[in-house]
Amino acid sequence: MSLKRNVLDLRKRKEIALQGGGEEAIKKQAAMGKLTARERIEAILDKNSFHEYDMFVEHQAKDFDMDKKVFHGDGVIIGTGTIYGEPVCIYAQDFTVAGGSLGLMHARKISKIMDHALKMHVPLIGINDSGGARIQEGVDSLAGYGDIFFRNTQASGVIPQLSVILGPCAGGAVYSPALTDFVFVVDNISKMFITGPEVVKTVLGEEISMEELGGARVHSEISGNAHFFALTEQECFEQIKKLLTFLPWSNRVKARPFPPRNPRAEYNIEKIVPADPTQPYDVRDVIRAVADDSDFLEVQQAFAPNIVVGFGRIHGETIGFVANQPRVMAGVLDCDSSDKAGRFIRFCDAFNIPLVTLEDMPGYLPGAEQEYAGVIRHGAKVLYAYSEATVPKITVILRKAYGGGYIAMNSRHLKADFMFAWPTAEIAVMGPEGAANIIFRKEILSAENPEETRKAKVAEYREKFANPYVAASKGYIDSVIEPEETRKILIHAIEVSSNKTVMTPAKKHGIPPF
Repeated sequence: MSLKRNVLDLRKRKEIALQGGGEEAIKKQAAMGKLTARERIEAILDKNSFHEYDMFVEHQAKDFDMDKKVFHGDGVIIGTGTIYGEPVCIYAQDFTVAGGSLGLMHARKISKIMDHALKMHVPLIGINDSGGARIQEGVDSLAGYGDIFFRNTQASGVIPQLSVILGPCAGGAVYSPALTDFVFVVDNISKMFITGPEVVKTVLGEEISMEELGGARVHSEISGNAHFFALTEQECFEQIKKLLTFLPWSNRVKARPFPPRNPRAEYNIEKIVPADPTQPYDVRDVIRAVADDSDFLEVQQAFAPNIVVGFGRIHGETIGFVANQPRVMAGVLDCDSSDKAGRFIRFCDAFNIPLVTLEDMPGYLPGAEQEYAGVIRHGAKVLYAYSEATVPKITVILRKAYGGGYIAMNSRHLKADFMFAWPTAEIAVMGPEGAANIIFRKEILSAENPEETRKAKVAEYREKFANPYVAASKGYIDSVIEPEETRKILIHAIEVSSNKTVMTPAKKHGIPPF
C-alpha cells in the first residue's frame, strides 16, 4: 500500500472515529441540551490546541455479543491542550457512544491521561457524562473504577484536579469527582447520585425525581458535593478557566502572579462594617475592598453560607480567603461550615496559596442538633487544617471573636504568622451580654433595678475585656489597625512571609478528624 493510500486510510478512520456514536446519537445529545464530548473539550481549551490520544482504542469484551459491537474510542476522549497558553490534560466521556459507559479500555484511557498529568505536573480536567459501569464487562468495569480512584488519590495535593458533571454520574462513578479538588455542575444537566430514583422507590417506597435526588442545585446547596454551579455549559466552562487563573499548575510552583491593581472605589472598607456588633453586613464586600480589582471567585457559594471561602489576589498574588459571614447565622461555625473551611484551607496549603482570614463570629453553633451531628468532630477539622498549614497565614479580626471560634479562626495559638485587629474587635471567652449575666449574676439579681444594672455591667465588661487591647497587651495581637490600613498591611505581611519555612515533626502523615 502506498503512503498516499495509507494517509487516506488514516483520514477515513479518523473521520469515522470523530462521529462518536453516530448522527442520531449526537442529535439525541443535542435534544437534551448537551454539547458533545468534543465540543466540550474545544470550548474549554484554547482554539486548535487539543491533541487527542488513543482515538482508535476499542473494547476487548466478548460476552453478550459484545464482540459484534464497535464503540469508537470506547466512549471516552482523552488528550492534552492549553488554557491561556498553559498545558493541561483532559478527558471527556462520550454519552453518544454506549451511553458513555465505563469498561476496562475506557478506564485505561482515563488512567493513561491521569498518569500523564501527574508525571508532567499539569492540571487534570475530567468531564463526566456516563450511564455508569458497563454491565456486560462485569468486574472489569469495577476494576477500572478502582484504578481511577487510586490515581485521583495519588494526584491529590500534587496537581489540581477538576471534575465537570455534564450528564449522569451514578453509582461508583461519583467517587472520582468526590476525590478531586473542585466539582462543577450545571442546572438541569448534572445528575450525581449513588442510587437512582428507581432504587429509592423500591427500597424505601419513596417517590423522588432525579433532579431532587442528585441534581445540580442539591449538590450546590445541600450536600456540598459541588463547588461551582452554572446555568449553562458555557458559563461552566468560563468558571473553569477563571479558576485556573488563580491556581498553580502543581504543588512545585506558586500561582502565576498578575499585575497589581487597586480595589474598585465603590468598595469603601470604612463604610462596609457597622460599628454595632449586632448589625449584619456582607463580608464579601470586605474581601472586595482589599482584593486586586475587587475580584473575588467564591467557592461553594450556596453551601454553608455562614462561612465564605474563595480566591482573590493581593498585589498580584493569589490569596485564599476564609471569612465568617455575619449575614448568615451571625457567621457561626457549624458542622457544614467547618467542613467547607477545613477542606479549602488544606487545598490552599497543598498548593502554596497564602491564607487571609477575616474573623467576625460569636463561636460554634450551640444546640442538640449540632451536638448529635458531631460538631465537635467537624469543628476540629478547622483547627486541624489551620494548625497543619505551613503557608503564610494572616488573620484580621473585624468585630466578634469569642470562645472556641476565636481560637479556630487562625489564631496566634494555631501559629498564625500575623494577627491584626480593628478597633471594633471584641476578643473574649463569650459575648459581653452572656459574660455579664454570669459574672455579675448576684449583683444583678439583688439590684433595685436589675435591667439597668445588667446594662451597666454589660457596658463595664465590654469596656474592660471585649476589645482588642487586652489581647494586644499579651502579644496575641500584633497590631490594632485602622480599617483603611488593612490592604496595605496585608500586602506587607504577604511580602514579608513569602519565603516562610516551617520545620514539622517527622511522620508519615497526621490523622485529621474525618
